[in-house]
Amino acid sequence: MKFYYSLLAVLVLSIAAFAQKKELKASQKLVDAASYQEAITFLEGFKPLIENAEAKYSSQYYYLIGVSKQGTKAFVEAIAAYDKVKEIESDAKLNKFSLLIAASTTQLANDLINSAVELNSNEKFTDAAQLLYMAYELDKTNNLDYLYFAASSAVNGGDYENALDYYLSLKDLNYTGIKTKYYATDAATGAETEVDATTYKIYKKSKDFTNLREELTPSRLPEIVKNIALIHLAKGDNEAAMGAVKDARKLSPKDVGLILTEADLYIKLGDEARFAALMEEAIEQDPNNAVLYFNLGVVNGNEGKRDEAIDYYKKAIALDPSYEATYLNLASVILEGEAAIVEQMNSLGTSAADNRKYDALKAKREGLFLEAVPYLEELVKINPSNKDALSTLKNIFGTIGETAKFKKYRDMLEAL
Repeated sequence: MKFYYSLLAVLVLSIAAFAQKKELKASQKLVDAASYQEAITFLEGFKPLIENAEAKYSSQYYYLIGVSKQGTKAFVEAIAAYDKVKEIESDAKLNKFSLLIAASTTQLANDLINSAVELNSNEKFTDAAQLLYMAYELDKTNNLDYLYFAASSAVNGGDYENALDYYLSLKDLNYTGIKTKYYATDAATGAETEVDATTYKIYKKSKDFTNLREELTPSRLPEIVKNIALIHLAKGDNEAAMGAVKDARKLSPKDVGLILTEADLYIKLGDEARFAALMEEAIEQDPNNAVLYFNLGVVNGNEGKRDEAIDYYKKAIALDPSYEATYLNLASVILEGEAAIVEQMNSLGTSAADNRKYDALKAKREGLFLEAVPYLEELVKINPSNKDALSTLKNIFGTIGETAKFKKYRDMLEAL
């Protein structure tokens, strides 16, 4: 009796194995045909057959589930299935499907990135961040850029907790994201183009390309530290915010980006004196940066240091004549003394002495107007649609009685 039972058990096992192989073969055909959704339905239909299957069959089953889930962009489930394959094969000392998974890791990362790009374009930032983080986890050594992009997407999606975790990881890893860019100039046309490293090496041996050069991209560390600080600041943890910046500055004390990040924190904390000192420090490192002079103009203007503000704004204009805000701020600082002059004029009586004072004050007021006019007119040349500049010019020329120019700027303003 025992003998017949053993034969029956072997027969049952053989039938089960045959069924497993048959179903897996059919599933493989669906996967090969990229009929992923149909494959998923089919695979799920015979899952009970796999529960006690040999490792070589169960590993194939979960591998096919993983490929199908990846094909339908169900990436969380796909990676879970791949992890199951690795677990099964590790226990059974097999590696067939684990090797296939390893060989397709780059493709999986590309699929994750492409889906994340699509999600970001549809403003589904939190979902995109999850996929980017998954891409990073596939290869933490070589995919650090994806962790950076995951943090950026998390910020855009308002997921500050995860964003902070990602940024802190990047900071701990001293991630900079610096890349080398390669450029070559076509000798015939004189046009410069960016090329990849391989093409660059080829072009270096060719006489058809000249002025071959390499350029490093800016470090992303200042932005990372700034975002760490800003998230801490948003949470009301000013100490942690300032600590993040100061730690980074110890590593790169002359990094203009980090200096500006610290300065930005101080302005948010209302410490304009420290902000101004840091702006001066940044100018020492980057003396041709118009924005730095503009910021110093703002700070000095806020502190009532009119002459210093005017000087800084003029330096900013000399370095960048196209920056509209500088002209408007400069004109505003020049004109800010008008209210006090008008108040004095209105307080005078009708005596001969008061009339002489009135005329002197009127001339002083017009002097302010005429000092501001060239900067406002230059701004209108840069941007004829700047309503603030046009309105101010209209009012100035209306006040001093230059009818032609009053009408000119009035008409330009009304035409907008």
